[in-house]
Amino acid sequence: MGISDEKILALDEYATSPLYGDKERIALEYADRMTITDKDVDDELFSRLRGFFDEDALVELTAAIAWENASSKFNRALRVPSQHLWRGPGG
Repeated sequence: MGISDEKILALDEYATSPLYGDKERIALEYADRMTITDKDVDDELFSRLRGFFDEDALVELTAAIAWENASSKFNRALRVPSQHLWRGPGG
């Protein structure tokens, strides 16, 4: 899908990795806060998001994150195996 293996492998360090731009970092932080139960999407984060995304894009981003979260929970509960869409370097 046009994303390098190196960038995917650096995902855990998105906040500090030079492979990610500011727009990607804020979107990934948003996804983390939507996904991790003890984190919250506060007004400060939402204000920063609005610096990169208009209202329509925010709704679309939020829907995509929510869909992936729901899909993940569904698949985990029903033991749906990975489709192996990314095999990693050498895979």
